[in-house]
Amino acid sequence: MSEPGAARPSVVWFGVDVGSVRVGVARSDASGMLAVPVATLRRDRRLGRDLDQLTGLLAEHDAVGVVVGLPRTLAGRAGPAVAEAREYGQALAARIAPRPVLYVDERLTTVLAQRNLTASGVRGRAKRSVVDQAAAVEILQSFLDGSTQQHPD
Repeated sequence: MSEPGAARPSVVWFGVDVGSVRVGVARSDASGMLAVPVATLRRDRRLGRDLDQLTGLLAEHDAVGVVVGLPRTLAGRAGPAVAEAREYGQALAARIAPRPVLYVDERLTTVLAQRNLTASGVRGRAKRSVVDQAAAVEILQSFLDGSTQQHPD
């Protein structure tokens, strides 16, 4: 048991929602309990600027690891979007080693994120600009809560 007022170690995880156009990014608080939105990055398949930006964010927040959502079908099958998310995770893993990149099932996270944003009164263009971040929050929060299946690469 630690002394009252003693510093607790920081355990910051990042969550990533990989899309064909944008990448939603979220991070946990220092206690590793609550996911918060960070950024929406524009995908750059040619030069990898989004991976550079993400790597910079991980360093800035001293992240211990990253969780990438795998957008399986409702039947649990892996389609082209899962392959794309895994490729993105592998490219990120090469940049951030030895920090781990884990994968979690993210079925319905974008739908849940859109519903939550709508319920909060966020509409139209404003919703499009943050839905990827909100999906990343859902992915990361489910990982932090231990409610999703984790898949190491």
